[in-house]
Amino acid sequence: MKIAIYPGSFDPITLGHLDIIHRAARISDKLIIAVLINSDKKPMFSLEERIELIKKATKGIENIEIETYGGLLADYAREKKATFIIRGLRAVTDFEFELQLAQTNKKLNPEAETVFLTTSVEYSYVCSKYVRDIARFGGDISAFVPGEIVDDIKRKCIEERNNQ
Repeated sequence: MKIAIYPGSFDPITLGHLDIIHRAARISDKLIIAVLINSDKKPMFSLEERIELIKKATKGIENIEIETYGGLLADYAREKKATFIIRGLRAVTDFEFELQLAQTNKKLNPEAETVFLTTSVEYSYVCSKYVRDIARFGGDISAFVPGEIVDDIKRKCIEERNNQ
């Protein structure tokens, strides 16, 4: 069984992420979407909220599981018996960082190969940070995120403003 892991913070999930998920699901028997627990970052959405957004956005994709992980990705891949780590590349600027990460993961877990999927051209500029910024300023994010979660993101921005 070909098990792949697609790790990320998904804060929030974007159409670019979803594009990679659909494509990775086609080339693996099981795709684990691994939501990173990172105490160094202050995400807009809680871990539970991010999982719910991913579930909404990926409804209907049969061979995926959504989990959380903390610690080393190489160890997590070994624990899950994953043979592939999926990483998306938007631009050449992503490559250097991703290559170093892939080489480090390979050293820590020789059984897992990193597979780079380049984003489809229409999503090559989309990133979660821009989505958060646009949403916080009341901009239209519908071209950047799955339609199923647009209202959730708007609600979260209203909550943030009300709590300031």
